[in-house]
Amino acid sequence: MAVEAQIRSAIRDCVNRTSRKPFRWGGLSGYQQLETIGQILRNLTYQEIDTDYLCLLSAWVDQALGNNLSVASDLEEAHNWLRRIAECLRYPEHSSAKTSDGTNTIQSPKLPLTSFQVRREMEELLQQFVPEPQQNPAQFVLKKKLQKLWDKYGANLLHCYDIPGLPPDNLKIESLFSNLRRHQRRISGRKSTVELRELGQSQVLFVAESEQQLLEQIQQVPITEYKLQRRKLALNEAPRQQKRRLHRNPVSTIQALVNQHTELRTVLEFQALKY
Repeated sequence: MAVEAQIRSAIRDCVNRTSRKPFRWGGLSGYQQLETIGQILRNLTYQEIDTDYLCLLSAWVDQALGNNLSVASDLEEAHNWLRRIAECLRYPEHSSAKTSDGTNTIQSPKLPLTSFQVRREMEELLQQFVPEPQQNPAQFVLKKKLQKLWDKYGANLLHCYDIPGLPPDNLKIESLFSNLRRHQRRISGRKSTVELRELGQSQVLFVAESEQQLLEQIQQVPITEYKLQRRKLALNEAPRQQKRRLHRNPVSTIQALVNQHTELRTVLEFQALKY
């Protein structure tokens, strides 16, 4: 039952995945993850004992996949177009974006880029992106939003191609202050990080503490208390680690759960025959 609960939790995670990053879409990732789970469950042999529940889960997963196939296909193609837009802008993390057929969209140029060249390629790409509003609503909404943003802000996004050293975004500095806020919450126990508004620029200069100071703080904690808290932390972190493994490699994660279920079923059958 514990293994079945983990598989059920993995399925629930598929339909409730969220994401904040522009290139990672929780709904699309969840559908792809659910496809992997469904494929593994369909390959099981359901004539054996104690597999009725997994058989029922497999039927529900297949039903969910079938009901959302058209939406997922539309989202996947919209995501491919978004990656092509990122490749056109030469966004650093997506400098080798590919289309659905596996070919590179735009090769990185050997000559230095100019804002004129990027503008021309971007406008050509937007002209090629003409989705049908009825058949492909997700792609249509994406094209409408992209076109609106490009018409409104496009001229202000291209200075980084003409000014050496100017980054295309401020993600690094946002990440730095995000780490500072997280550290402030951890050491104070409060959600508010108002202190960073006045002292944040100073903390940037002292983000690292000495190893000797860290060692002195750790040595003040009794070893038995440390081990107890470590065990509690491991128990609390187990669900998050399981979810992370599921997101990074759903095939091996679900297969491992199914293997555990099979092993436990074998033990139960042996015990039933013995007694």
